Amino acid sequence: MAKNFYEVLGVSKTANDDELKSAFRKLARQYHPDLHPGDEAAANKFKEVNEAYETLSDPQKRAEYDAAQAGGGGAAGAGAGGPGGARGNSFFDEFVNMFGNEHHAGGGAHGGGGDISLNVTLTFEEAAYGTQKEITVNRFEPCAACRGTGAKGGTQFVKCTNCGGSGKVRYAQETPFGRVVSMKPCNVCGGSGRIIKEPCPSCGGRGSLRKNSNLRITFPAGIEPNQILTIPNEGERTRTGAKAGNLILNITVLPHKLFRRKGLDLLVDIPVAFTQALMGDKVLVPTLKGNKIAFTLPEGAQSGMTFKLKEQGLENPKKQLKGDLLVTIDIELPKNLSKEQRQKIKELHESLKPEQYDKAREFLKK
Repeated sequence: MAKNFYEVLGVSKTANDDELKSAFRKLARQYHPDLHPGDEAAANKFKEVNEAYETLSDPQKRAEYDAAQAGGGGAAGAGAGGPGGARGNSFFDEFVNMFGNEHHAGGGAHGGGGDISLNVTLTFEEAAYGTQKEITVNRFEPCAACRGTGAKGGTQFVKCTNCGGSGKVRYAQETPFGRVVSMKPCNVCGGSGRIIKEPCPSCGGRGSLRKNSNLRITFPAGIEPNQILTIPNEGERTRTGAKAGNLILNITVLPHKLFRRKGLDLLVDIPVAFTQALMGDKVLVPTLKGNKIAFTLPEGAQSGMTFKLKEQGLENPKKQLKGDLLVTIDIELPKNLSKEQRQKIKELHESLKPEQYDKAREFLKK
């Protein structure tokens, strides 16, 4: 009967990468040949654990394995992507991925730390003028008890016999171009070249602990909605001291009750009394900073007209650029007229000539 790799590692079918890695390392330490010299049963169990982790730790192999299990297929190494097995990829993909394993074996011991992505919400004003905010990042940090080594006391190791202490193993495959050999991190020691004899009780031999870290992040003035802000080296750490991943911040900007943005320009709609538009008048235009600017409407201004107040928008200090404030007027008609007001408006209407209405005149022509 085909082996169930999840049962071999003692994890559920929904186990994530961290759970898989933790289970593998625990079992690898338990059955490692170095700790059980001459024990054939332990050696076979070690190979079985290694085969299970080899398949389930690779997203593509795991997907193929799960599909095979669901379809009643076996879980042999070839079927899970081993040499000579049938895989869903073309030969070209197989050939490229084989070499990619050497340089992109994930955020393990020889790779850098993984990136962390967070969503950050800013107010309209914070995005416009820039701000500093404290961001909480949940990430792996080196274990203080073992100094990130994973070993109790930070010193007890033996050389890994699977890779000879190099941290890498050769991966060979027969191709139409001949036998191709590439290197990848050793699955037994995680690429460190060493096996922990006694794991650190604080971190369970992982060398790192997940914890919340508070970072003070500066958001520049004029940051755009949906912009991506990358903070280098503030992502996941690695226990070997390799380069940390990046912190990727996805920016959401809350809408303002009055203003909209278009690059560095600010847009605002203001209501204007029909008499102000008819006669021409000074109106007060609000600004994002809270003050108001007096602006004179031209006589006969029409609803929907937009006027530009230069350099009253947002500023980009780096590029030394300033946006404008674009004011669109919305002419409002009065309600609940008194009898006297209605009479006066009627007299005004009767005194006006058709040629004084440009849009109406053009409409009648058509």
